[in-house]
Amino acid sequence: MIPQFEKLNMYEQELLIKAPVLFSVLASCSEHSINKMQKADAIKLAHIKTFTAIPELQPYFKEAEKNFKEHFEEAAEHYYPFDEQRRNMLKKEIAKVQVTIKKLEPRYALALTKSLERYAVHVKRATHSIFRDFIFPLAMPDLKDNQSLTL
Repeated sequence: MIPQFEKLNMYEQELLIKAPVLFSVLASCSEHSINKMQKADAIKLAHIKTFTAIPELQPYFKEAEKNFKEHFEEAAEHYYPFDEQRRNMLKKEIAKVQVTIKKLEPRYALALTKSLERYAVHVKRATHSIFRDFIFPLAMPDLKDNQSLTL
């Protein structure tokens, strides 16, 4: 059990553990399918997050990682076909996550919220080129606009 979750009931604890799955499904679903690249990236990131999260959040992400793939499949099936009605159901579940996080100690709640936000943004951007995001992280000036450069 995660010590910061002691005051939460079992439903709330499970909801928070599944939060990365909910964000992943929302970010990777289109009208009638799951973006395979975003799904794979979400699964990979859930594993990486365990090792890159601040020490206080590591137990949380370790727990969230345990059954991530199975929970992802269950959630994807539950919210399929990702039409407006199902997407709204998923958004309501995510809103419950946000309400539950507010029940946690403020400093931990803020850290968890920021971490989940970064996670959701990363999964949503999974279709972007790895070269654009990691190899060339800074904006590169157009060479023809810089007359002082000589090749």
